[in-house]
Amino acid sequence: MLSISNLSVQFGKRILFDEVNVSFTPGNCYGIIGANGAGKSTFLKIISGKQEANSGTVYLEPGKRLSILEQNHNAYDRNNVLDTVLRGNKILHDVKSEMDNLYSKENFSDADGERVGVLQVTFEEMNGWNADSEAATLLSNLGIPERLHYSPMLELDGKQKVRVLLAQALFGNPDVLIMDEPTNDLDYETIMWLEQFLANYENTVIIVSHDRHFLDAVCTHISDIDFGKINHYSGNYTFWYESSQLATRQRAQQNKKSEEKKKELQEFISRFSANVAKSKQATSRKKMIEKLDIEEIKPSSRRYPAIIFEQERQAGDQILNIENLSAKIEEQVLFKNVHLNLSKGDKVIIYSKDSRATSVFYDILMGKIQAHSGKFNWGITTNQAYLPVDHENYFKENVSLVEWLRKYSRTEEEREEVFLRGFLGKMLFSGEEALKKSNVLSGGEKVRCMLSKMMMERANVLLLNEPTNHLDLESITAFNNSLKNFRGTILCSTSDHAFSQTLGSRIVELTPNGVIDRHSTFDEYMTDPKIKELRLKME
Repeated sequence: MLSISNLSVQFGKRILFDEVNVSFTPGNCYGIIGANGAGKSTFLKIISGKQEANSGTVYLEPGKRLSILEQNHNAYDRNNVLDTVLRGNKILHDVKSEMDNLYSKENFSDADGERVGVLQVTFEEMNGWNADSEAATLLSNLGIPERLHYSPMLELDGKQKVRVLLAQALFGNPDVLIMDEPTNDLDYETIMWLEQFLANYENTVIIVSHDRHFLDAVCTHISDIDFGKINHYSGNYTFWYESSQLATRQRAQQNKKSEEKKKELQEFISRFSANVAKSKQATSRKKMIEKLDIEEIKPSSRRYPAIIFEQERQAGDQILNIENLSAKIEEQVLFKNVHLNLSKGDKVIIYSKDSRATSVFYDILMGKIQAHSGKFNWGITTNQAYLPVDHENYFKENVSLVEWLRKYSRTEEEREEVFLRGFLGKMLFSGEEALKKSNVLSGGEKVRCMLSKMMMERANVLLLNEPTNHLDLESITAFNNSLKNFRGTILCSTSDHAFSQTLGSRIVELTPNGVIDRHSTFDEYMTDPKIKELRLKME
């Protein structure tokens, strides 16, 4: 249905794509992955017609419609909500607009009547008479209440606009659906709805996302951008990641017989096939995996940072005690009556529907601001390392990364350049990269620097506020694996579902009417009917 032939893209001397030939077929969902700068967003812009390639062609089968999740959240501020969704199907919207304009004419002629007749036939063939109700249903499913359906987009907040634009992309059952970071600014319930929607979607879906749980839930294929080429692999992100890691290890095993390697790969594929759930999409994925030629699995050129959190000393039994903690912004209560006692080794997901609540909570615990009421005490054997959601203040000086990291050294050994370069090298700042100026770094580079700082602190308690922001999939995966192996205590707030599910053994939800504290996994907490009922009462 959608095919790309001999695609080449070059910026100056840098070749982004080199003679790429790839096709996307109906019934499949393709997750586009690649290192930062590999060209994921550029590729989506090219196939959607928003950017030209140096050479090559993009072919969409005649009569088929392509829809894109709009990234400019203010693009439709002059339209009302329902009309914005209808604009997702341009042909249908144009037909409807022309009909409306003809009907509103003061001097309606016979020619106008004939034209309206033609338009009505087209409109009916496109199921246009049900368009408003279908758009309204989409909006309601995405959390936009009916009272807002005729409101101007300008009056909506940022998160509501994202949902409307998502409804626009999904409206009218497009033949090819293109989505760049579709889970950004969506809450848990909306993401779950979208996952279910896409799992049952019978057309072609092409997605760029840093949300591993989302990629695992919806993708039938992973499309890997590497070495200027794009290759499809059957299965979801976890299958691709683990198989590529296995292929890399096998490449290093020079003395291992090919028969043994083949058996190991076959066992790996069988294990993944057996673990696939029994949904419609997963069943087809299982068949794809079973048919997979093991020779297709290739080592990746990806570089994963070496994130290792070590404790200078183990903490005692008393970690953190909180009594009756409350916080406000002006007169708005963010949370109140927080009573919490942490034990050594607790890995706690701090959750709130209001991101301001979690940020203020961490700032109070780190002594940056005062609580409205209540108190807290850290255990005397604890030392904390904190990754705030906003760390711009750490990167205002025009100094090299070596000098930047040296500021956080505590011993003479740690101040040595070899030692500092070693830490930076673990975070992929090797060679000349370590001499970059700290005030010109990208968002992802700044987070990797903050992780270097935290690793040097050797804390036994880690506080993490949206730790995956700005990171690529490789860094997120390495970070997640490191935290799973960390033997200390963790408090983490994250919109990354995989982080929450794989790390958390205790969920603490902050609300304006109190706190919910449960020992469970994140998914168990979010799907427990009793907790759902309790959460509704506390909203």
